[in-house]
Amino acid sequence: MSTELTKMALAVPQSGSLESYIQSVNRIPMLSAEEEQELAERLVAEEDLQAARQLIMSHLRFVVHVARSYSGYGLAQADLIQEGNIGLMKAVKRFDPSFGVRLVSFAVHWIKAEIHEYVLRNWRVVKVATTKAQRKLFFNLRKMKKRLGWFTQDEVNTVAETLGVSTSEVMEMEARMSAHDQAFELSSDDDDARESTNYSPAQYLEDKRSDLATEVENEDWEAHTQKRLFSAIKTLDERSQDIVRARWLDDNNKSTLQELANKYEVSAERVRQLEQNAMKKLRNAMA
Repeated sequence: MSTELTKMALAVPQSGSLESYIQSVNRIPMLSAEEEQELAERLVAEEDLQAARQLIMSHLRFVVHVARSYSGYGLAQADLIQEGNIGLMKAVKRFDPSFGVRLVSFAVHWIKAEIHEYVLRNWRVVKVATTKAQRKLFFNLRKMKKRLGWFTQDEVNTVAETLGVSTSEVMEMEARMSAHDQAFELSSDDDDARESTNYSPAQYLEDKRSDLATEVENEDWEAHTQKRLFSAIKTLDERSQDIVRARWLDDNNKSTLQELANKYEVSAERVRQLEQNAMKKLRNAMA
């Protein structure tokens, strides 16, 4: 892939503008199966980088969906998305349109692989001390624990008074510092552990029952259908629009036929006729 595409995949904001980035990629339209096939064929046959760019850009929203499922590790969302984007680029480079599958179904494995690797590399990076008081505790307790084992209650009280923190903070920091590292994955010969109640962090990486590719496609289809619906509603006259919204789209307080009849000073039967005519026009417009 070109340097330009690499920079694009890595250009995920690290600050509060992350939401702006997510909104931007969500506005990029998804490709139809025919458009995706044509672009993939151009990439394979001609090494067309513009085709690769379109394939990548249209799937950036999918990377965000995948990255969100790994948010429980305390790692920056922007970093997870960035790693996922690298996986997406690798998938686009290796995608073979002759197999007859959508890119999103193929790319999900590459995206997850990159995120898994990133989580593995950063699993032991734990924020032991996040506040000024905790940092003070961390460095002082580390010195003390070179000559002491577990603190007695008197020692906990003394440390708390000396450092100006609560006894609960001293005990919490001592517990953190005394914790042992846990293997990310169970070893292949650890059959007993697999059969027991022991678990490794790797088992919590993702929910195997979820199909993110299907979820993204369904969400895009719902958004597309909703957009078509509201465009179709705009073709109705104002009264019909109001009746449809009041009868079908207002989740909080749907109106009855009689309420609308009183509003427009017509019979309830007339409102029902207007509603039926409006729905018929909407169905034709949607079709």
